[in-house]
Amino acid sequence: MDSSTFSSPFLNLEDCAGEHHSESDVYFKLQRSTKIATILAMELHFFDRNETAAIVERRLPHWSQSGVVCFVTFRTHDSMPQHVVESWHNERKNWLRRHSINPEHSGWRLSLQRLELSLQQEFFEAFSTRWHWELDLCHGECVLRQPANARIVAESLQHFNGVKYLLTDFVIMPNHVHLLTAFRDDDSMLKQCEEWKRFTARKINAHTGNRGRCWQQDGFDHLVRSEAQFLHFRKYIANNPINCGLKNGEFLLHSK
Repeated sequence: MDSSTFSSPFLNLEDCAGEHHSESDVYFKLQRSTKIATILAMELHFFDRNETAAIVERRLPHWSQSGVVCFVTFRTHDSMPQHVVESWHNERKNWLRRHSINPEHSGWRLSLQRLELSLQQEFFEAFSTRWHWELDLCHGECVLRQPANARIVAESLQHFNGVKYLLTDFVIMPNHVHLLTAFRDDDSMLKQCEEWKRFTARKINAHTGNRGRCWQQDGFDHLVRSEAQFLHFRKYIANNPINCGLKNGEFLLHSK
């Protein structure tokens, strides 16, 4: 895949700056744009920095806010070569230090948000975009390229849709999964991601005859901040297989 044609999952931050919607306005727009049914007694909305958010520190920090649409990525354990991971982490730490941010401090993301928008955009282009570009090179065994394994993941994602969470879009790529979803409360996101990975790992390993880890422990999640960003993520998910040159049968795509 030519890096010059790679589509970033992230909007230019200036496209989202200054946008504010009330919860009712956002819900109306989500219904109008995506025809989401209110199966759960919850309303979908976007991240509000003035509302309480739960932050869980693991290998990566995870932010969650009840009812907020979230772009989630989780990947197979062999999807990223170790030398790529180490180089990426070192370069990110060096960038943060150059901008007077301690990368070892748990609040480094908050410090990043205080930088000028142009610097924040530079950071995301350099690291988040590059990370997704590396994923799309399809490193590793790519067990999800097998239709039976992709169906295991798809069925697991859809099993409690409308009961524990609301799922609008997902794509199952050969070595990773992207989805747009919202949870009723702050504590549900990580628990549900762990349930998905635990259940599908057993099924996939039984089908392939593999043993041991199937998924990387930590996933990537991003709270959606505006309608523009929501629609951008939907487009990114829909176009991801095309941009990677995948053929029919090498991926699974779902959109409401």
